[in-house]
Amino acid sequence: MTKAVMSADTVSPSHPQARSKSTETPLRAAARSFDIPKTMRAVVKRQAGPGFELIEAPVPEVGPKDLLVKVKATSICGTDVHIYEWNRWAQGHVRPPLTIGHEFSGDVVAVGSEVKDFEGGEYVSAESHVICGVCRQCREGNGHICHDTAILGVDLDGSYADYVRIPAKNAWKNPATLAPDFASLQEPLGNAVHTVLSGAVAGKTAAVFGCGPQGLMAIGVARAAGATRIYAVDVNPYRLDLAREMGATRTLNPQGEDVVTEILAETADIGGVQVVCEMSGHPQAIRQGFEVLANGGRYSMLGIPSGPVELDISRDIVFKGATVQGIIGRRVFETWYQTSALLSSGRLDISPLITHRFALECFDEAFALMQSGNCGKVVLLP
Repeated sequence: MTKAVMSADTVSPSHPQARSKSTETPLRAAARSFDIPKTMRAVVKRQAGPGFELIEAPVPEVGPKDLLVKVKATSICGTDVHIYEWNRWAQGHVRPPLTIGHEFSGDVVAVGSEVKDFEGGEYVSAESHVICGVCRQCREGNGHICHDTAILGVDLDGSYADYVRIPAKNAWKNPATLAPDFASLQEPLGNAVHTVLSGAVAGKTAAVFGCGPQGLMAIGVARAAGATRIYAVDVNPYRLDLAREMGATRTLNPQGEDVVTEILAETADIGGVQVVCEMSGHPQAIRQGFEVLANGGRYSMLGIPSGPVELDISRDIVFKGATVQGIIGRRVFETWYQTSALLSSGRLDISPLITHRFALECFDEAFALMQSGNCGKVVLLP
């Protein structure tokens, strides 16, 4: 077995990628440029129960509107951990057998006959939510809340493999200067961008509850967008250290500090923070977020509680005149443009986020690390 790569050192986002383009039609260009094998390695949930397996699987066939992408990097999401552990959510949403993974980057190696906008050799990532395009939400420009969404690595075979098939409409062209591991983070980073930028943040105070990878990204986005003070709240000292690297001006651990008292004391001039980003889903954190929210503030919720949460709605929402918004995925493709712009501008540095890299076949070690919480983003390299 190949030794896992476990390093906090990251590749520069400006790492060049040599790319060449052909003047051939997309399908012919891809066929001439790449020797595609019949089988590939894939990390799969073969049957109900904890864990994954590494198997030899057929390389997906490409339909007329699809792309086949040779995966260069694929990062681990909290959703993947739920599927690995086979918790209640996974049991209700995942139907094995299934190849896992939805955050990735790679090169196009085959192009469907009806695809006009891509050709072999192009360097892409992908929007993981495959939307219907015809429901009212999609037609009104709100495809991120499509009624008929299918998700790569949850409903459709995903990217923990040497190759992944995606609808061409979901592909995102990456700049050649963005390193593959950083490019794989754009999909989850988009969640944080959507959460933070769902309202005004420049010149405002903000609090981020939950410093998992999504929360850490939200801190970086809030700093890049001009938040004046950023409070980061988590119980994990390792991730609070990362929060400071990402730009938090104050970190608090609720296991030893009175989060509400401390934040309200420091924001007494405005009666609390003006923006709360709830990224944890923990009931206590959700309630604390509402308690520190200033009158007229905005509360954006990405974290998913495991069950119902009791709130004092009259005190914390109604009489505060609060704006509360649930966040799901990314606005397609508005958020991708915002994410790409933040990265290319240099205002958002995501280099502290990637703390470990593993070879694809060392996925068990990677998931054990994710379960420990002593990491940022973990990337698998096929």
